[in-house]
Amino acid sequence: MATFNSKPERRLRRTALGVFAVFVTLSCQVILADDTQTKTFQARDEAEYQRTQKLYEGNDNTTNAIQFARACFDYADISSNDTQRATIARQGIAACRQVIASDAKSAPGHYYLGTNRGEQARTEFLGALRIVREMEREFTTAAALDKQYDYAGPERCLGLLYRDAPGWPTSIGSNRKAKKNLELAVSIAPDYPENILNLAESDLKWHDDKTAQKELDALNALWPQAQKQFVGDAWAQNWADWTNRRDALRQKLSASNPSS
Repeated sequence: MATFNSKPERRLRRTALGVFAVFVTLSCQVILADDTQTKTFQARDEAEYQRTQKLYEGNDNTTNAIQFARACFDYADISSNDTQRATIARQGIAACRQVIASDAKSAPGHYYLGTNRGEQARTEFLGALRIVREMEREFTTAAALDKQYDYAGPERCLGLLYRDAPGWPTSIGSNRKAKKNLELAVSIAPDYPENILNLAESDLKWHDDKTAQKELDALNALWPQAQKQFVGDAWAQNWADWTNRRDALRQKLSASNPSS
């Protein structure tokens, strides 16, 4: 049976590597409308981080460790400075390593180890290339253990990692692999907006405007039902991100095809 999180976290949209800051962010840095909105979400993520940290310090069982690791990723992702981001990410990494030490087949343990390592990589330079390969390994392991976890999160992360990392011989980047994994994410969790958004944005990046437009049309058709499915305050940050990205995608496609 698929395991889904009871509370949504930032869904990895870009792949994060500090050494490749221009093109990498393995975190889902959301596109927010204004500073007030950003501060609201930062405060929410900090409160969740503190809540789960207290639970974890009181009882470091697997459930509390995973919740804390997830909160570390969310909070590190939206942190405003590298020192804080690195400190939080290392805490998430330690929690995941503890989980994996007791259960090597924990899909969440491998998944959040990959995401928190991505946040750590955003703060480093020389070690980023090594971290990229570790992230690939952790996401591949998580996908093998539970491909549906976090709405196909492991496949989504792999696709973005392959898309945004440098290609051979520098690193593991591959448009072919990226396309395969992003399409797998859509096939596994077709009702999750993030998956279609990632694929449409990638096809536009690869100058396949026709396919990107078809995917945008599919996203538009999905949108009303998704708004009923992913509801509540916990999803507000995701919707802020998705809405702005959909608008940006629509504008770019209109600009490249003015007659359509």
